[in-house]
Amino acid sequence: MNRKEGVLVIGAGSIGERHIGNLLAMGYQNIHVYRQRNLPFRNITNSAIVIHTDWSSIPKENILFAIICTPTNQHLEQTLLCLEAGFHVLVEKPLSHSNEHLEQLNAAVNKFRKLVQVAYMMRFHPHMIQIKAMIKSNQYGKLHSIRTHWGSYLPDWHPYEDYKTSYAANKNMGGGVALTLSHDLDLVNWLADSKIKTVAKKFGYSSNLNIDVESVADFQISYQNDITAQVHLNYLEQIPQRRYIFIFEDATVEAEYFSATITIHHKGIKQVETIADFDRNDLFKTELSHFISEINNDNVTAISLQQIEESAVIINLCQNE
Repeated sequence: MNRKEGVLVIGAGSIGERHIGNLLAMGYQNIHVYRQRNLPFRNITNSAIVIHTDWSSIPKENILFAIICTPTNQHLEQTLLCLEAGFHVLVEKPLSHSNEHLEQLNAAVNKFRKLVQVAYMMRFHPHMIQIKAMIKSNQYGKLHSIRTHWGSYLPDWHPYEDYKTSYAANKNMGGGVALTLSHDLDLVNWLADSKIKTVAKKFGYSSNLNIDVESVADFQISYQNDITAQVHLNYLEQIPQRRYIFIFEDATVEAEYFSATITIHHKGIKQVETIADFDRNDLFKTELSHFISEINNDNVTAISLQQIEESAVIINLCQNE
């Protein structure tokens, strides 16, 4: 497929290069990249990509949508710039590190009527879609409880850079484990599908990483529909772990991210399913395809406002009060 629509990628770190690679694989030939410095790509070799270090040089009349891949503290301002320029926006999570100016973003969505989607790609994981269907259908009775655990070692994320300079490690860039790994907070909210009733949270700063943000975060959440959730996040585990447990009335369901395995314990029977050749990048490709398909949805304004509202909940959860 030869996609001639212009696309803008803002920021070209690891996630920016991932999106560029996926756009190229989808057949997009008119890709513009806006970044502060014109550094060489690490993994992209396509010479047809146009680099801009000046916002005014971008051919805005030819851009259909933008993908924002910069540090967290830049997301909201750049989303507003893109809406004002007439672009639909896929913004990497989280939407912002602060709820300040979210009303301005709501106003911009209402004015320009463009799609804003926040890139929580775990909503597109086949196992999470399967569990969402279990909940909706009452296949195993009511869902009572969700427990998640995600730990990985921050210095191992990008071996080519000093982790202490990354946005994930710096408060003034919107870092901290809660916001940076907020996929799981979004996931439990999405699966519970209810307003939050109470929250208890604890942040830990006692690691030897020498960073000015929390390296551990624990949340206990209760929802108005009586589902409870426990979410644990950390920057510390040198052997990464990422797993999910769902307690239903009639079954317990466990999902293990790295082995792409889901285990269902029901009436004394253990059923194990594995996604063959699971590729994490498939989540990003599915997320991007969904975003592109929604651009022509007549309800883009309502979809965008809901995304902003859901993101505001995440941002509030991650504030260390």
